[in-house]
Amino acid sequence: MAGHSKWANIKHRKDRADKIKGKIFSRVIKEIISAVRQGGADPKSNTKLRIAIQKAKDANVPNDNVERNIKKASSDGGEDYTEMTYELYGFGGVGILVDVMTDNKNRISSEIRIATNKCGGTIATPGAVSYNFERKGVIRIPKEGLSEDELFLLAGESGAEDFSVEDEAYAVLAPVDAILQVKEALQKAGIPCKEAALEMIPKIWVEVSDEAADQNIALIEWLENLDDVDAVFHNMKI
Repeated sequence: MAGHSKWANIKHRKDRADKIKGKIFSRVIKEIISAVRQGGADPKSNTKLRIAIQKAKDANVPNDNVERNIKKASSDGGEDYTEMTYELYGFGGVGILVDVMTDNKNRISSEIRIATNKCGGTIATPGAVSYNFERKGVIRIPKEGLSEDELFLLAGESGAEDFSVEDEAYAVLAPVDAILQVKEALQKAGIPCKEAALEMIPKIWVEVSDEAADQNIALIEWLENLDDVDAVFHNMKI
């Protein structure tokens, strides 16, 4: 029975990992298509496309897939995705932003309503939550073999604005239009960059009770599992 249980756990983890990997691939491809339709197929003049291509490389999306979808998005017809941000109030005064990329606004609108009906929280009016956030480029770097002081100096020299310490990585903050420049400068200095993405960073963090934190986490996890949701940001201090 122990062996069976172990195999079941391994299979469950693998199935979940495969599902997460497939979702990441899908999201990155959608970002590439949207970036091309908005700014053209040349990464040199389309910063958003450059960032999406870099995310594809970081996620090990095959180059053939990237090139095929850039070409596909450059031609007429095919899928077109709309980028939207839903603003929600969670529990204990926490603000939640849900970045969405969808080809069906009615579907995602219904799914967001279902999420709040099931898990709580309320949908806010545009601007009610987002004013407390600002979009930044975030580059994550593994902690292994790198001191905080060393990174502080290198990040400043590369053009970064700030950095913070997370559980398993350092997070370097950069202006949106300088994220790739900062990442390349860090890599030239021998710093292994784990990932680079645009994120909404809170200006003010909110402390909540353990119960409210659990309720917010349940809502955030539900939202993250929606196919059209690209990322979920919050200002809950954990």
